[in-house]
This record gives sequence, C-alpha cells and structure tokens, in this order.
Amino acid sequence: MDEAHALDPRKVQIEGQDEPYELHYSKKMSDYLQKHNPNATDTLRLAIRAQHLRRWEVPRDSYAMSKTGYHLWRTYLKKRQAELASQICLESGYSEEDANRVGALIKKENLKHDAETQILEDVACLVFLDDQFEEFEKGHDEAKIINILQKTWGKMSDRGHELALEISMSEHARELVSKALTN
Repeated sequence: MDEAHALDPRKVQIEGQDEPYELHYSKKMSDYLQKHNPNATDTLRLAIRAQHLRRWEVPRDSYAMSKTGYHLWRTYLKKRQAELASQICLESGYSEEDANRVGALIKKENLKHDAETQILEDVACLVFLDDQFEEFEKGHDEAKIINILQKTWGKMSDRGHELALEISMSEHARELVSKALTN
C-alpha cells in the first residue's frame, strides 16, 4: 500500500522533508487507528492504510463542482479504492476472504452496524479534523463549515467524539467546533 501511496506527486512538508501527501495521510490514519483501537485486526489496519489509495489519480475537479458531483466522486472513489486495495492484498498473499473484507471496509459497507466500519469512519473523521480542517475551513463560509462539522460529528461514535475533543486546534477552529456542537 505504501509503495502506491509514495507515487503521489503532491507533497507536504513533514519535519522539513517532502513526503507524498497520500503516504502522510495513510500514516495519520494508522496513528489514529492505534489511538482508537490498538488491537485492530489486520484487515482493518489494511483498510485504514488504503482508504485513499491512489486518490490523486481522480481529482475532485474531474466531477461537477456541486453536491451531486461530490457524492458521485466519493462513490466512485470508494469502489475504485476498494478494488485496488483488494487486488494489492491478493497479490501480497492475503486470502480472497481477507481481500474482500478490506474492500468492504473501504466501501464502508454496513456503517453503523459493523464495528470495524464505524472505526474506519471515526478515523477518517479524526484525520480530517486534525490534518485537513483548518485549511479546508478557510475556503468556506462559517454556516457551511458548521454544517460540515455537524455532519462529521454525526458520523462518529462516542469513542470518535472522545478522541476528536483531544485534538489540538487553533482557537478559531476550536470556536467553530464549539458552535457546531452547541447548535
């Protein structure tokens, strides 16, 4: 998985070094999984690591810049990333059952009814809040940001909420989260 992530041409600075963005993202996902569930199964660890597998190949602007376009893009990516990750699992010697399970987790099948799928959703929300939110909120008005935060919070479990409240944020970001949670 990490070999595929390392091909991402987008770079971020991490401790003074350029790192492919998706490799950075997958490491953050793994870090939050460790905080959330240190005894996670191998299939969940693989799905967490592969959640955005080769996502840069299908940029957001390749779909209409509308709510419908966003949902179509996300739906396509889940299916594509699940297929790519399942194939890598098979090529790496995992069973078909394990490869299919990794794919099902990435597609977030049975969210709210499958504990591992819920953990993956929690972890994705935590990484958004920790690593992407402050930059993301700069491009949108406050009402939209509060709505997005409320939707994000609604996707998470109680354990996800606990971990989210521990995230270090700027004062402004913390104020937005507070407004979202009190409205």
